[in-house]
Amino acid sequence: MRYSEGQGAAARALAAAALAAGALAGCGDEGASGTGSVAFSTWGEDYIEQEIPAADLADGWSIQYEKFLFVLRNVTVADREGNVGARMQGSILFDHTKAGAKPVVTFDGLEARPWERVSYEIGPIDADAALEGATEDDKALMLDAGASVHIEAIARKGDGGGEKRLDWTFSLATRYANCKGDRAGKETDGVLVTNGGTDTVELTIHGDHFFYDDLQAATAARRFAPIAAADADDDGAVTLEELAAVRLVAIEEGTYGTGSAGNVDDLGAFVAALSRTIGHFRGEGECVSVDP
Repeated sequence: MRYSEGQGAAARALAAAALAAGALAGCGDEGASGTGSVAFSTWGEDYIEQEIPAADLADGWSIQYEKFLFVLRNVTVADREGNVGARMQGSILFDHTKAGAKPVVTFDGLEARPWERVSYEIGPIDADAALEGATEDDKALMLDAGASVHIEAIARKGDGGGEKRLDWTFSLATRYANCKGDRAGKETDGVLVTNGGTDTVELTIHGDHFFYDDLQAATAARRFAPIAAADADDDGAVTLEELAAVRLVAIEEGTYGTGSAGNVDDLGAFVAALSRTIGHFRGEGECVSVDP
């Protein structure tokens, strides 16, 4: 179609207005953050599912878990200012000797943006706790003890060095706060929610921490010989009470460092303190262990 000069100017003005409106609409679409999801799971890695091999301990012992029960609750996604985007309701009792990652909670409809403050808790069980890998008998055991963590394991020393059984229960509550870890090759605080996407996050439980010889040092070694030596009645079972009778300063094999934890001076208190360090984030990512 051919226009007169006046009609052509009017048409060009309408077209420019339409393009401008389209550009504004496009900018609005890009600016809208949208919503996405975060899916949390938990895993105990091969150390819990299979064993901690002798090659990974400093003194030739190996450790195989028969039960690794713990109660997970209060998974929380918040921003740097503490504004909560989502919080898990209820709690779940897990047994990580059962193979594979286990679902915890999925939060949908979160605003698509960084949520830098992610935390979760391991704490004493309640009667309404759901079960994942654990049994009703496990739940009854935990309820009877008011437990947050319960482990049963066999430690073996090669070349006929014997074996020791562990049956330890802890009732401490720990909040794992300000979690950060590797996301797509980059250390990331918390989670990143993208429009229409799902950030998948593993709350990783480290079963080897019970055998560290330092509460804080990155160079801590895994040891079992001092724990084995604590079996005062030589019945093949090492109890927490027997560990509490062993002063850290009396241990000759390795140096048991307590860092800033000045109230930890026996092996029982030391292992109880280690029970509060088992929670990690996206594999080897770190959280800060604090009281709930």
